[in-house]
Amino acid sequence: MTQAIDFGSTQLGTILVTAAALFALLVGRYLLVVGPLYLACWKLLRQRLQPRRIQRVLPPRRRLVGEFWWSMSTFVVFALVGASLLYCSQMGWTRMYGSIDEHGWGYWLLSAVLMIVGHDTYFYWTHRFMHLKPVFRYFHRVHHLSFNPSPWAAFSFHPLEAVVEASIVYVIAFSIPFHPSALFVFAMYMTVMNALGHLGYELYPRGFTQHRLAKWFNTSVHHNMHHHLVHCNYSLYFNWWDRWMGTNHATYHQTFDAVTGRSQARATRDLRAEQAAVAPEVPVPVECAGSAPQTAM
Repeated sequence: MTQAIDFGSTQLGTILVTAAALFALLVGRYLLVVGPLYLACWKLLRQRLQPRRIQRVLPPRRRLVGEFWWSMSTFVVFALVGASLLYCSQMGWTRMYGSIDEHGWGYWLLSAVLMIVGHDTYFYWTHRFMHLKPVFRYFHRVHHLSFNPSPWAAFSFHPLEAVVEASIVYVIAFSIPFHPSALFVFAMYMTVMNALGHLGYELYPRGFTQHRLAKWFNTSVHHNMHHHLVHCNYSLYFNWWDRWMGTNHATYHQTFDAVTGRSQARATRDLRAEQAAVAPEVPVPVECAGSAPQTAM
């Protein structure tokens, strides 16, 4: 007779149990960050924030539902990657350390900054890669189904893209010494900034993109333009790669100032027009490549 496999006593079983726990934590983090932002901006403060609405018409409800379920599939991938990383760490294959005293608080802070800056670089170049014609269809098209994104789209990826996005933790784990708490801080920062990038409302003040320091940080307008214009604005947290590579959209600053400079009266008219309209489903190109004209530095 064939003996049944006791998954609970095998390494595979341990990884799967760990992945299940991580999946629950990832979903909880998603709901904890995205839920309040959506409730506040899209429901409770919707009329007050109407002047800061980036695209006038809201997306249809079915798009938000699609974003949520694609995000759930992303968390399955993230959980499996996380569980495998934990296994590698337990085997001593990564550079994770257990006591903050081993490297001190100064390095702990530096490692968190390195994770964020490194992820920004990793994201820009993998993002550009996923916009290549042979790649876009299979990896990145799902994310661009959100032509007019909501914060629920922050992790709305095809599983292949989810693998690419999750793999930054392997880059971190095998390249620098890190404490699990620093990785947690990095993950929370990434989640919050990702949700804000897909918020659909601009919360930063007018002139932010022209300020000598603030201009290096991305805005919700920046990533929203990427979703509906496609061939531009590829960076994540910081604007330097788009500036250096000439991939900021030519009208980025003007669009930001137009959104942040709207009057309440105009916003009220837009809201009435929105209530009488339904956002069209805009077809997403099967293949995607190209670049936008460079914006003013």
